[in-house]
Amino acid sequence: MYSPLKHTMETTSISAQPSLPSLPSLNNTHESPTQALYQCITTLRGHSSYISALAVDGNSLYSGSADRQIRIWTHTGHESRCTTITCESPIKSLLISKDTMFSSHQDHKIRVWHIYTKYTQPCRLQAVLPTAKDRILSLLSPGKHVQVRRHKKCTWVQHVDAVSALAFSDNRTILYSVSWDRSLKIWQLSSNKCIESVPRAHDDAISAVVISKLGFIYTGSADTTIRVWKMQEGQKKHKLVDTLQGHRSAVNALALSVEESILYSGSCDRSVVVWGGRDGHREATGALRGHTGAVLCLSVSGDLVCSGSADRTVRMWRRREDKGEHYCLGVLQGHGGPVKSLAMVTSDEDCGDECSSWLVYSGSLDCDIKVWKILVPSSERE
Repeated sequence: MYSPLKHTMETTSISAQPSLPSLPSLNNTHESPTQALYQCITTLRGHSSYISALAVDGNSLYSGSADRQIRIWTHTGHESRCTTITCESPIKSLLISKDTMFSSHQDHKIRVWHIYTKYTQPCRLQAVLPTAKDRILSLLSPGKHVQVRRHKKCTWVQHVDAVSALAFSDNRTILYSVSWDRSLKIWQLSSNKCIESVPRAHDDAISAVVISKLGFIYTGSADTTIRVWKMQEGQKKHKLVDTLQGHRSAVNALALSVEESILYSGSCDRSVVVWGGRDGHREATGALRGHTGAVLCLSVSGDLVCSGSADRTVRMWRRREDKGEHYCLGVLQGHGGPVKSLAMVTSDEDCGDECSSWLVYSGSLDCDIKVWKILVPSSERE
């Protein structure tokens, strides 16, 4: 049986800062009209260090960890398998596009993998970005070197610190990467070539990036801001078009709603700020509060928003556009450490018209991945 909605919450706070008081709370403080139902259906174990990245593709879940391993958990029918890829460096983020996987790493590099359907050889390394050819060509252009430290320069195609996050363009022909080195880089996937770099995109480490369908780039940083970038018509470089300020502390996570009318940002100030409006004209309309630790990750599917926190919980929020409110549908508890990564998909379970169903995957510093089944009755969705 699925457990009914719970309202209890862990009280442990890790590296949390007070949330910005000037923003109103958008979460309805009254109990949700109908209780959401949820259950942890399994816990996946195998990693020996914290889970830093999760991605779902079809029947497979991909997990990346600080133990330098990418694990592929596949469930078909009544059979489940787990295959492992060992990398040269801890994994920071994962992206999947058809038969290709992209992983970013602590060693400043991005790795491109071809995904096979055979379990004996799940993936083959195709390329490491920047490629050797890209680096050599950039070495021949001394004017394009960038200063990274007082007495050190590097080629403009290289990250010089951990690559913290990746994102695709809408047509998946361009890859965007951000790094703790404060830079934003843009890669053409047909050639695996770095075609643009913004060396000082922020004043501190960049932790998150999302791309809108119109090509606006949102980057979130430890400098507490979200910056918005766009290549205007007739130009060859992306320019800063807006800076969003609504957090008191580092921005750790970003997510766009499905129709892109809302941008969500999670921060060490324990809040999820909701940015309304449209690309290039976003304003903070309020904040979702309830976590007692830093918000470390976000995931959106339909009108369901999930936030993972250093308080060891995942909060489920449901957006009601008619009232401009968000309800907290439940608090998922069970991890023994901060929740660092999330992935979410609609479930293929046939609920008819009575409810909608999701699978939520949460990865934690306790090295576990938990799989949660979420049911939202239709009466709650009206």
